[in-house]
Amino acid sequence: MVLPVRVPVAALLPWLSRHRGRTVVIKFGGNAMVDEELKASFAEDIAFLHHAGLRPVVVHGGGPQINAELDRYGIVTEFRAGLRVTTSVVMDIVRGVLVGQVQRQLVGLLNRHGPLAIGMTGEDARTITATRHRPEIDGEPVDIGRVGEITDIDTGAVEALLLDGRIPVFSSIACSADDHHVYNVNADTVAAALAIALEAETLMVLTDVEGLYEAWPKNDEVISELRAKELESLLPGLSSGMVPKMEGCLRAVRNGVGSARIIDGRVHHSVLLAIATDNGMGTTVVPD
Repeated sequence: MVLPVRVPVAALLPWLSRHRGRTVVIKFGGNAMVDEELKASFAEDIAFLHHAGLRPVVVHGGGPQINAELDRYGIVTEFRAGLRVTTSVVMDIVRGVLVGQVQRQLVGLLNRHGPLAIGMTGEDARTITATRHRPEIDGEPVDIGRVGEITDIDTGAVEALLLDGRIPVFSSIACSADDHHVYNVNADTVAAALAIALEAETLMVLTDVEGLYEAWPKNDEVISELRAKELESLLPGLSSGMVPKMEGCLRAVRNGVGSARIIDGRVHHSVLLAIATDNGMGTTVVPD
């Protein structure tokens, strides 16, 4: 495939050479999911990584699409402890949107570059298992429905696909460890858990900001790199939207993943640009 012309080729080569044959987990989210040009450039980036000899695994969310579908049915979205309350009816809609809409489109975009992508959920081969997550509000656990907390990951099917030269594309749905139902799981959490289980070299998280700001909202200076213990000290002061992303990054680097990176998904070819600029784009979290 042709490398996007806006990406400096020479700057990519050292990183690609060091990471050839390694697994990279990329969480696809934010505005990149609803902008057609951004979706296409993301698919080009992932296909390029594959053709360059890396083993990309993609995890996606679908908040905007889920909200639109719930609105269409007249269902009011409720959030508690920062998480969507997921009744059985809502779960059916979430599952249908993630697997039948968002995943299908992303798989289709990737497969324009060859027979590469395979759509998956945690239900497939029981890859991701979860139990009911009960967050605490004012010190008391609350029931928010079919929202899951990951208890186990079986990487067998994923590894088989990677060995066959495929790109697994995961919707953030997990099978239940307790019954025959399924759970909605935060996509940032799924991406971090897969990165750990697959012993990935890198976790990349696309979002709608430039990175982690040093003193938001006082200024918008982005922290280019920080160690795990530094991130841990910052977590209590972060906005609710950044918490699961940064918690996932922290968990990843403390459990064997070489680095985790927050990058701006609003930028065309952000994945390749982040690689080419090394620490010049986004925020990189490294082990202590």
